Amino acid sequence: MPTTALLTGTDANLAHSAALVLEILRRNGPQTRPDLATETGLGRTALTQRLTLLQEAGLLSEGEYGESTGGRHPRLLRFNASAGQVLAVEFGATSVTVGLTDLAGEIQALTSAPQDIAEGPEPALSRAEQLAQTLLAEQASQGARLWGVGVGLPGPVEYATGRPSAPPIMPGWDGYPVRERLTTAFQAPVWVDNEVNTLALGELRSRPELRNQDFFYVKVGTGIGAGLVSGGRLHRGAQGSAGDIGHVAVVGAEHVPCRCGKYGCLEAVAGGGALSAQGLRAAKDGRSPFLEKRYAESGTITAEDVATAARHGDHFAVEAISASGRTIGSLLASFVNFFNPAMILMGGAVVSGSGQLLASIREAVYQRSLPLATRDLVMSTSHLDSRREGGVVGAAHLALDELFNPATFQRLISHDPPRSVQELQLPMASAQD
Repeated sequence: MPTTALLTGTDANLAHSAALVLEILRRNGPQTRPDLATETGLGRTALTQRLTLLQEAGLLSEGEYGESTGGRHPRLLRFNASAGQVLAVEFGATSVTVGLTDLAGEIQALTSAPQDIAEGPEPALSRAEQLAQTLLAEQASQGARLWGVGVGLPGPVEYATGRPSAPPIMPGWDGYPVRERLTTAFQAPVWVDNEVNTLALGELRSRPELRNQDFFYVKVGTGIGAGLVSGGRLHRGAQGSAGDIGHVAVVGAEHVPCRCGKYGCLEAVAGGGALSAQGLRAAKDGRSPFLEKRYAESGTITAEDVATAARHGDHFAVEAISASGRTIGSLLASFVNFFNPAMILMGGAVVSGSGQLLASIREAVYQRSLPLATRDLVMSTSHLDSRREGGVVGAAHLALDELFNPATFQRLISHDPPRSVQELQLPMASAQD
């Protein structure tokens, strides 16, 4: 990052268009000047101005020679992803994963630890901070500064403020100032979102074939949630709660209580918590020999245990997984008819542990959706591991998308790395140097 004096006088329009040029390099990889001129429509002088600005900001470097089209071989220009680092934190219901990435979202270091999100924000965030500080210390020799922090939480998040909003499986987290706490801890801007949104964003940014696509990312874990992508852009809704399908009512399940305080919610009927509860009852009353043995060994039954039992042909487990899949698929069919996605990606520990669940979901979706809506629909497991790197990659891009937003790019390149979201978004005319 340049010194303040170097780029302080940068014009806002120049900075905005330079950000658009940089976006091409970030998304498409190394390009020649002629390629960039063609794609941007900029003349030679205008393009040179913007490339010079990016080079002075330390965000652009020249690489090897490209193919000649008749004259000299042109140099390839590439995004300098090593100019900084991003910290990514992904919380699940029972674990936390922390990673460091470069400015392209490529993971440089990754670690995880058990952590019950229901213990509250203090122990959970303290654990994440400890893991992050260890990674930062180990990577200190790289010399790259921390530019931003992305966080995924397993509950509804008001995206504008970065605060959880009445999260059912997160007692004590409602309204907690996650952004402010981590900003103080790391002296960097922090963005917080629902973990399923970060998982969807991770798939979107790591798979070029998903650009401009409409798709769902559905996670089936302790709860059930969906990340919605429309035209290659994550759709959060007005307050950030779009995709919270786990609390849509299931017809005929009005008697089933949910942790959110309501009855008949999808996750209360078909989520990982429901499967583990069903499995525990079956283990205790002898309806599942496999789970009965597992319970005797461990004293508990998880949804993953039920999935494992199903893979071993346990009759109860197969029926429980199939019923869960049919319930989830029937509800997803309504969203397929409404949204008409090109693809549904499935993730989460229960999906990873059971091919039967995905098969049952797929069968119900195709049975209950309109033929036109499912004619070209692809349903598959996610590309990235939702229990490991998937959420970290998405959380990193959550921060990167905001850092390289053309609307705030002038401030990013005209000052040292911003220390908060508010500092990054502060209008230049109001800046306090």
